[in-house]
Amino acid sequence: MAIIASNFKTNHTRKTTKEFVCNVNEYLKNNEILSEVIVFPTSTSLDNFDTVSNLIIGTQNAYAVHKGSYTGEIGTEQLDEFSIKTILIGHSERRHILGETQEEVAQKFNFYKQLGYKIVYCIGEPLEVKKEGLQNTLEYIYEQFVGIDTNYENLILAYEPVWAIGTGVTATNEDIINIHNAIKEKISKPLLYGGSVKVNNVREICSLDNVDGALIGTASWNQEDFIKIIENTKDI
Repeated sequence: MAIIASNFKTNHTRKTTKEFVCNVNEYLKNNEILSEVIVFPTSTSLDNFDTVSNLIIGTQNAYAVHKGSYTGEIGTEQLDEFSIKTILIGHSERRHILGETQEEVAQKFNFYKQLGYKIVYCIGEPLEVKKEGLQNTLEYIYEQFVGIDTNYENLILAYEPVWAIGTGVTATNEDIINIHNAIKEKISKPLLYGGSVKVNNVREICSLDNVDGALIGTASWNQEDFIKIIENTKDI
């Protein structure tokens, strides 16, 4: 059973998110889809979505706190209002654009681990590291596990090569297989691939050895495309 996740990043409004979530949920229900489907809306679009029962709503980010004086952040008090128990941690855009250190990422991970959240934990390398070869790439990736409990029962990993996110460039099948096989040898957890996954390549990618699904950005923001992605992977 594939795991298919959509990361809205800074896209969609409360209105369009509700429409998206409700329509995708209806598709899952009517077609008896068994895939695990997760949607990560913006924090301003989180809601109860009372009629939604066939997909999981997660948060793209939250601070390691229940509540407090942290301007611009949200904590578990806000997540609890909407029964959110799934979080995306370690995404490359938070690491490379917003400057989250491994120490900060690990602190967040361990805070939400203690609360039993489902954690989708992101790892990946920039282009300059990839050019140094597979061994250096793996060493770079393994450094992103410092302070992370890889035995945590509610952990999903997502490998996202930074150079492939939103660029239209997808890693080759060989690239994906090499990284996924190496990670799986060390960590026996579901492992998603992310990085320019599209309607027309998602089935091939999710059919590769040790690829358990996909974490998708741009190609998942249109609900018709996201439904096609789920349809294309429903029997994997």
